[in-house]
Amino acid sequence: MGRAEERRARQRGGRRAAPKRHRSQPTANAPAATDAQPAANAEPTAHISRAATRGRAAKSAKPAKGRIRRLFTWKKILGTVFGLCLLGIGGFTALYLSVDIPKSANKLAQGESNVYKYSDGKILARDGTINRESVDLSKVPRKVQLTFVAAENKSFYHDNGVDLRGTARGLINTLSGKGKQGGSTITQQYVKNYYLDQDQTVTRKLKELVISLKVDREEHKDDILAGYINTSYYGRGAYGIQAAAQAYYGVDAEKLSVAQGAYLAALLQAPSQYDWQAATSTGKKLVRARWNYVLNNMVEEHWLDAAQRKDMTFPIPNEPKGDPGLNGQKGYLVALANTQLEQQLMKKEGLSQSDAEAKVRRQGWTITLNIDKKKQAALEQAVKTQLISKLDPKKRKVDDDVQAGAVSVDPKTGRIVALYGGRNYLDHFYNNATRRDYQPASTFKPVILAAALEGNAKTQDGKPITADTVYDGTSGRQVVDNGTKVGFGPPNEGDASYGKITVQRAMNLSVNSVFAQMGVDVGMEEVMSTANKLGMDTKGMQAVYAQTLGSMGASPLEMAGIYATFDNHGKKVTPTIVKSAEKKGSEVDMPDPIGSEVISRKAADTVTSVLTGVVDDGTAKRSVADNPLRDGQQVAGKTGTSDNNKSAWFTGYTPDLVTSVGLFGEAKKTGAHVPMYGAGGLPRVDGGKFPAQIWAAYTFGVTQKAKFDLDTTQGAAVEPTKSPTLSPPPSPSTSAPHSSAPPSSPPPSSSSPSAPASSSPPPSSEPPSSSPPASPSNSATTPDNPEDPINPLDQ
Repeated sequence: MGRAEERRARQRGGRRAAPKRHRSQPTANAPAATDAQPAANAEPTAHISRAATRGRAAKSAKPAKGRIRRLFTWKKILGTVFGLCLLGIGGFTALYLSVDIPKSANKLAQGESNVYKYSDGKILARDGTINRESVDLSKVPRKVQLTFVAAENKSFYHDNGVDLRGTARGLINTLSGKGKQGGSTITQQYVKNYYLDQDQTVTRKLKELVISLKVDREEHKDDILAGYINTSYYGRGAYGIQAAAQAYYGVDAEKLSVAQGAYLAALLQAPSQYDWQAATSTGKKLVRARWNYVLNNMVEEHWLDAAQRKDMTFPIPNEPKGDPGLNGQKGYLVALANTQLEQQLMKKEGLSQSDAEAKVRRQGWTITLNIDKKKQAALEQAVKTQLISKLDPKKRKVDDDVQAGAVSVDPKTGRIVALYGGRNYLDHFYNNATRRDYQPASTFKPVILAAALEGNAKTQDGKPITADTVYDGTSGRQVVDNGTKVGFGPPNEGDASYGKITVQRAMNLSVNSVFAQMGVDVGMEEVMSTANKLGMDTKGMQAVYAQTLGSMGASPLEMAGIYATFDNHGKKVTPTIVKSAEKKGSEVDMPDPIGSEVISRKAADTVTSVLTGVVDDGTAKRSVADNPLRDGQQVAGKTGTSDNNKSAWFTGYTPDLVTSVGLFGEAKKTGAHVPMYGAGGLPRVDGGKFPAQIWAAYTFGVTQKAKFDLDTTQGAAVEPTKSPTLSPPPSPSTSAPHSSAPPSSPPPSSSSPSAPASSSPPPSSEPPSSSPPASPSNSATTPDNPEDPINPLDQ
């Protein structure tokens, strides 16, 4: 086929003709094609056409691959990488030449007092001068020096001052928004502390890298180590090892033991969290582990003899002393404000805890708190008149062991308007308002009810759990799950049995056996999940049956937040003390204390409705409902008294104010948890006494009368009387006190009477089984109420 014929064939077929194939052409001896042969030649032609198409498709794909290969050759790739390396080296060289070691220390190293204000702008406190005293390294024992090297940078004496891998990780984290810096050397930390700042920016990290290289080249390792231990923040307001040695052990740095030095070195990772006197149980475990890590590293590096290491015991620090300018309640308010600001900086800027603390403490901030000056004064006065004035350590040694803590929150805004942390910050450094080492006891029972209502839980016989659901209130009754006893049967207070009793009345009287069974009906995992949603820190808590008695740890701050969420119709309230925080014109954006709905409004309002019964017809009746200052104010709340009378609570609320008050038995000398039996002249301290009295004296003095706006068909939301009648108490034989208000819940059916038999009267409070038993002489006819046997509900 000639070229002209090939072109015509291509035009007729719409596709490129097949290439010439000489063997397909007829030879001189072959017969020529005739008109009679077209059908015979059609199939081969089609076959050749498809083959040609496939060939053309393959050929058309080859040029694309060729273009990619030409674009990304090994030479070009290597050239690009090499070029980028040269660019990076050039850029770093330029940076290295342009950045010098600063001639003076930064503001952070010099320090500047913070100013704290009330919500109205009036000055609350200044945090005083910087507690810093530098010492020559020769004054610090050699092995104590090495504890810091073992803790932070074992290669310190051999490296060039930087950790390139850690710095690269920090840069990547910063660019990706993860924030927190990776590992860094002692030299880098010293440069950051002394010359730069704690900001997590790429610019600062690059400067840190360059200055660290130059400092390592120009300064002796001992000078760098001295700078590091003299500029680091150790907590308790102490900057530098000399101030830290005095703050924690009352000695100069030259008198520190290796064990004490290892503790101070461990502190640098998280000063506040690791401060032994203020640490949670988790914090104590972590700092012990860190202390062991430091000493084990010293043995590994042959800086400490293994036998000496084995004989060392953990050196418990001394009790802390507060800043003289933070006496009374000021120190507690400032401490919580600092903590919440640090938490926000950690979240927003990616700072480590130690960096956040160093950036906040005494660094020239103006921090305005949500604290209302009048409410703060009223809360302090209520504690003084209702508790402190009734304690006399000279007459009763136990009175010296009673500690009070309280937090008051506006449920609509989440603002902490008043807080009581202890008798005096200078005498008791530990903030009782935020401590989480005591059991909330029966103040946890509303959480169980909330979980039941939110999850539409049912009893073992398939009946929905509501305020009117009837349970068996027999004391010590074994809890049943799917027909099987689970081996848990807590007794009621005074071992009183109630038979058939409604949930409403069981809450009023805090019947342990009812809520133990309800917890199983709901599912303990669901109960603890609900607690977490409401604001309790449940990390590490096991979903065990005993939690139905409030056997976990909780703080007045947490309980105020949980009850504020009930009061706020199920929208999460995170109590917040910081209103604003600014430094040289720049302000930190604090989080909104009011979050989204975590339980439904109906569930939250039903809990509120039920808790009005506790006040008007239950364990808080005498101290709150019948208080002459009440004047018709609606109140919801719950009392609580823990195992062996080591804590007592009342957490309650009006429509516009939530306050949680806790009393804690703490040995003055050792800090151990101790019972409060006999304190204030009472055989037993429970939630219905001092805590409820403090609550009422404070709340009724600062709130206006208001009504709950509840969306619920369950419970009764008892309407209080405007003028409580303080009539003579009922006789001891009366099974329940007379209430001037209507009953808090509808009575159950006649077949399930809610009132207990006269031989098993209502209890006075709600502690677990370890509470003292009733006297044999009256256990059959009167409740175990050492405070006032005439009124079985006064607790």
